[in-house]
Amino acid sequence: MSKLRLDRLLPFIISGMILLGCNHEKNEQKTQPLDTLRFFTFGDWGRNGAGLQKDLANAMDQLASNRPLDFVLALGDNFYPEGVTSVTDPQWKTSFEDIYVGALAKAPWYVALGNHDYYGNPRAEIDYTSTSSRWKMPSYFYTVKFTMKDKGTVRLVVLDTNPFEKSYYSLALFDKKFVIDTTRQKVWMDSVFALKDADWTIVAGHHPIYTGGMRVNEVNSIRSSLVPIFTKYQLPAYFAGHEHDLQHLKAPDKPTNQFVSGAGSEIRSTGSMAFTQFSASVQGFMSVEVTRKTMNVFVISYQRDTLYHTILVKYL
Repeated sequence: MSKLRLDRLLPFIISGMILLGCNHEKNEQKTQPLDTLRFFTFGDWGRNGAGLQKDLANAMDQLASNRPLDFVLALGDNFYPEGVTSVTDPQWKTSFEDIYVGALAKAPWYVALGNHDYYGNPRAEIDYTSTSSRWKMPSYFYTVKFTMKDKGTVRLVVLDTNPFEKSYYSLALFDKKFVIDTTRQKVWMDSVFALKDADWTIVAGHHPIYTGGMRVNEVNSIRSSLVPIFTKYQLPAYFAGHEHDLQHLKAPDKPTNQFVSGAGSEIRSTGSMAFTQFSASVQGFMSVEVTRKTMNVFVISYQRDTLYHTILVKYL
């Protein structure tokens, strides 16, 4: 597909949201109608501006300044190499507050935990929600619901995929840090997905269920845990990071499109597998635009080139 400049595409008008905090957190509601839901998503980013992190942030800011942005979805590994120590860790300023400025500072950030965040103090990232006006991580996993002017609805479900990775239980860095077990999270997922109260249910977490990247030949315990649930509820889209590249994968016998957006700073070589629709090894992010009937996913490089575009259609 030929490269396009995203800032030359026709604008959508966006204006608000309903927020529902879950997992034993206090519910907060904000109501304002949307014409189209638009968000940016990327992971594996916090490197004090290095690895083209700052360049990518500048590109995102320019595109967010040209057209309204509802939120940013951060897919984990938010701070390298070992997360943060507390809500006053200097990395909050050097890897987040001073990097994502302008329009990116005005949008709320819904954030997932990655494995590198667990190397430090994952609870501090939850607690920063009370310190920051834009950082939104009310718990280890949570859900947010959006309503648009045409009454179309989107439910975002943010998971903590780390406890599902079996290899982590033998690593000292994870010792006693999983305070919520996988069974409890699965019960919660069932309760949320069973609501079936949205036109679109979008799921996000750090670890991919499929990859053609560096981990293509590794045993994937995330897949065995999540795919049966995603299939049971016919979930259309899952966004993840962990692989430092950009991918779109779709198993032909499964309902879920998986998008890997882990190129927020340093990247790795990527590749392909039988399910690969697209892959690229370049710093970038994904811009997602949702209406009641469609979900457009654009893969954008740090140079603001559109590398790939796909559209999912909801038959109402």
